[in-house]
Amino acid sequence: MNRRPRLLAAAALTAVAVLPLSACGGGDDSSKDNDNIAGADTGGDSSTSASPSASASDTADRPDITLPEDMKSVFEGWKTGDATKDAALADAERALGSVDDAIARGDTKSKALGFYYQDDALISEVKWVQAWLDANISWTGTIRYFDPQVTLSDKKTADVIYCADDSKAYNKDRKTGKVDKTPASDSPYVLYNTRLEKNDDGVWVTTGLTTKRGHERCGS
Repeated sequence: MNRRPRLLAAAALTAVAVLPLSACGGGDDSSKDNDNIAGADTGGDSSTSASPSASASDTADRPDITLPEDMKSVFEGWKTGDATKDAALADAERALGSVDDAIARGDTKSKALGFYYQDDALISEVKWVQAWLDANISWTGTIRYFDPQVTLSDKKTADVIYCADDSKAYNKDRKTGKVDKTPASDSPYVLYNTRLEKNDDGVWVTTGLTTKRGHERCGS
């Protein structure tokens, strides 16, 4: 099956008051069905998929996220030096981990998924995880997230835009474990455009999300 369901965002992801894509170089906020799941080369100053540490003022009882050893994410430039922006980025990272955790375990009712996503974004991500289950696949390899941009509307609202390079991750059959490394025909670069809102427990929850594959901001 030559699909790239990880970024099948047209049906699964919903825009909810997110920063216009024109702010990052133009384009629209639509996404397409794609072939072959993908991932990326590591490099530069980066962190791996281990969950970032919560701040001392964080009182939230965060759910555990444990990913398979063959499912890796690398976050490059995921620190700004601004405490508020870095907290938002840390929870954006955890949100991505919660989706991969749900995909790996085949659990659309994952506690972590519901912890880091709300409203239309949660509905979208549940549909997204279900798409993987319907296709009877998970993924393996490495996905690189880079070039994050955080815009704070106020102390509890942030627009977070970042890129992903998924050229080194691949579909894996859930039953047999067979990995499909058929080359994809489209761009491995994806622009994520998200809205995060800080709740009373200090968690920056994703409430809006769109993606665009092949956006010029992320590469060709």
